[in-house]
Amino acid sequence: MAKVILQTNIAGQEPKRGKVRDIYDAGDKLLIVATDRISAFDVVMANGIPCKGIVLTQISRFWFDFLGGEIEHHLISDDVNEFPQPFCDCADQLAGRSMLVKKVDVLPVECVVRGYLAGSGWKEYEQTQSVCGVKLPAGLKQCEKLPELIFTPATKAEFGEHDENISFERCVDTIGQEQAHYVRDKSMEIFKKASEYAESKEIILADTKFEWGIVNGRIILIDEVLTPDSSRFWPADIYEAGRDQESFDKQFVRNYLESINFDKSGPGVELPDDIVTKTSDKYIEAYEQLTGKKFEFNI
Repeated sequence: MAKVILQTNIAGQEPKRGKVRDIYDAGDKLLIVATDRISAFDVVMANGIPCKGIVLTQISRFWFDFLGGEIEHHLISDDVNEFPQPFCDCADQLAGRSMLVKKVDVLPVECVVRGYLAGSGWKEYEQTQSVCGVKLPAGLKQCEKLPELIFTPATKAEFGEHDENISFERCVDTIGQEQAHYVRDKSMEIFKKASEYAESKEIILADTKFEWGIVNGRIILIDEVLTPDSSRFWPADIYEAGRDQESFDKQFVRNYLESINFDKSGPGVELPDDIVTKTSDKYIEAYEQLTGKKFEFNI
């Protein structure tokens, strides 16, 4: 099994550590490292998932290439040899799981696009027949395909807090009318293109979140893009509305935690070997099915 990297340690550098990523300041650029840490219910588990960070980085790289003609993005390089010192000498920690990106002013909203009624959207719909102020038809089932895409922005929570779904009007109040309309329209546009591609690979893209930033006055796509951690991907061949779906993500981890009545707070637990292996295999399956390439990054 591949080496698990729970955190990176680069001599002389002090990263900002999020739930699953280490972010290094490289002057006018950032180095984003996807570790193998895994969080569930906003709690980081004690052990990691082999290959997870590499899968997330390589799926993002695939989508940045795929969308490159449609939208400007922040990726400069994922080749360690092209990183500045001292990062270029740390391939043992960084290869396959890191991206050198443009430094931007991050817009303080997450741009969520939903094509299906799942997750917090389904829970809200059960109570109000709407999602983030968007009124929906009566009688929709759990995980049913929506009549049309909806844009449901959210606040960007601080570490340890939960994102909050907000209305488009509040999004406008937060970032201004021109920026809000731009990120809404672009998010919907690239979701449609990605969804059509995913369908050709027998995968349903149910929903996703995009993040955007400003550099030199331009709004560009940032962060991870269309990964199993930022999206719901479902196998199309076993999809059925009216129930929870199997998914290409950390479903095994969530199910295990529910089975042991994890209280969704405090320190994370040690995950059993079989849960770790199944979760790693599911991430790799997502990469291979989406990209059509064999996963060969076991470093």
